[in-house]
Amino acid sequence: MTDDAFNLADIHAAIPHRAPFLFIDEVIERDERRIVCRKTFRPDEFFYQGHYPHFPITPGVLLCEAAMQAGALLLSGCFGERPGVPVATRMNDVRFKRAVRPGETIEIEVQLIERLAGAFFLKAKVTCGKQVAARLEFACTLASLEDEGEG
Repeated sequence: MTDDAFNLADIHAAIPHRAPFLFIDEVIERDERRIVCRKTFRPDEFFYQGHYPHFPITPGVLLCEAAMQAGALLLSGCFGERPGVPVATRMNDVRFKRAVRPGETIEIEVQLIERLAGAFFLKAKVTCGKQVAARLEFACTLASLEDEGEG
C-alpha cells in the first residue's frame, strides 16, 4: 500500500528541516517500510560556489544527508503522533559511485531494515539518471521534541 505523494507543505509538517538545508523536494512513494523521494539540485545552490567553482559537484555528504532526511520522512509515518525527531547515530558502508552535478535530479530510496527498541536501522540508495550515485546504511534514534534551550 502506497500513500499519495507528499508536497513541500507535507514534508515541512513531517520533519524540521528547512531551506537551505532541506534536500527533499517531493515524496513519490511511501509505505510503512520504504520511501522514495526526489531532489533536483539547482545550479544556484549555496554549496556549488566553493565545491568546486570551475567544476561544481554535489558534496557526497549532502547525498547522505538527503538519504537521512528521506529516512526521517519514512519514520514520521510510523507513529500516530510525533514522539521525537529522528537523529542520525551512525553511517556504515558509504559508497559513492557517480558525481551529481548542478541541474540533476536524484531519486532516494530508503528502506527500514530493523527496529530495536528506540533504534532504527535503514539502508539507502541514491540514483541519478538511472545510475547509482551513492549507497549507505545508517541508524537513528528519536530525539526529544522538548526545547532544551528554555529554562
